[in-house]
Amino acid sequence: MTDRLVRWFVKDYEKTEDINVRTAYGVLASMVGICCNLILFVSKILLGILVHSISVMADGFNNLSDAASSIISFAGVKMAQKPADRHHPFGHGRIEYISAFIVAFLVIQVGFSLFKTSIGKIRHPQEMVFHSVSVLILLMSIGIKLWLGLFNRTLGKRIQSSVMMATAADSLGDVAATSATILSLVVFGVSGINIDGIVGLMVSAAVMIAGVNIARDTLAPLIGEAVDPKVYREIKEFVEQYDGIVGTHDLIVHNYGPSRSMASIHAEVPVDENIQVSHEIIDTIERECLRKLGIFLVIHMDPVETHDQRTAAVKEQITQVLAGLDSRLEFHDLRLVDGSRQINLIFDVVVPRDYNEVMRDTLRIRISEELQKRDQRYNCVITVENSFCAEDPESI
Repeated sequence: MTDRLVRWFVKDYEKTEDINVRTAYGVLASMVGICCNLILFVSKILLGILVHSISVMADGFNNLSDAASSIISFAGVKMAQKPADRHHPFGHGRIEYISAFIVAFLVIQVGFSLFKTSIGKIRHPQEMVFHSVSVLILLMSIGIKLWLGLFNRTLGKRIQSSVMMATAADSLGDVAATSATILSLVVFGVSGINIDGIVGLMVSAAVMIAGVNIARDTLAPLIGEAVDPKVYREIKEFVEQYDGIVGTHDLIVHNYGPSRSMASIHAEVPVDENIQVSHEIIDTIERECLRKLGIFLVIHMDPVETHDQRTAAVKEQITQVLAGLDSRLEFHDLRLVDGSRQINLIFDVVVPRDYNEVMRDTLRIRISEELQKRDQRYNCVITVENSFCAEDPESI
């Protein structure tokens, strides 16, 4: 069903990196969400009035808020498609995050309203009427919401959309909430015990939690996220595949909306290579990165010694020292400067973010001590820095 809808309504659906295709995916998800949630809202409100159930009506208003959320998401997706202008040179892609953040507040507000209503229901319970048809309608609701959640998750993964993934999580949370509503009706039908207010309280809590999760997921790219490890490896490997590039470091990625990113990276080139040749390689990589990865990449050239055996030996010594202290440590930008009585080793060390200032100072001392055991003339000038890449769970 999902693939069929995509083929019908998304032209060139396989080109998921294209902004227009991503917009079409977003419009499709929004329209499907609006239709499904409006159907569920009307069904549950009528059912709630019929059986005098606050939890059923609460669930219905939750669906109405989901429909409103889809409308806002639709508007956000369309506005995010606007091209760059003189005031916004990187486009309007972040509007998609802002619209999702507004949706999060609406969801939290609805959840809080349901919370107050449920408290009143617990204090002043009302008589419920059990109908088997109500359970059937709610089971239908679970089926629709489960499909809608899987639909959004499939599309979200396909176009790497955190907003769709959050919407999917919200829908799956609704599945749990509606299941709880069915529980209250069944309990009342079997035992006559009215737990409607308590279940309504559970529904409201689920709604508010979903809103908070959406807000958290959409705030992250607005504030500024660390580079995803997969993206980090993809860009590094893309740059390092070119002849004339020895290595890379200091990759920074700035996100201006889904599929709208610019990045900067330091590319190491042989010090004895003609600068014009290296510059031509750098220009080629920048153009190809924009064409193939859709990332506006700026590359800084770092000349490194590749043939000097002495420099290679020092690199090996530093590598061994760092491995002995912490396997997560890396270094780059090594320079050897000879003095009359000492050899200055100037380099940068990349440390994990759990290193505080005391640990950094201690690390500098330990590295210097270990290297001086190998040669007393070594004088280390070490800059300790963090990577802009998020910690990869696979490496923990």
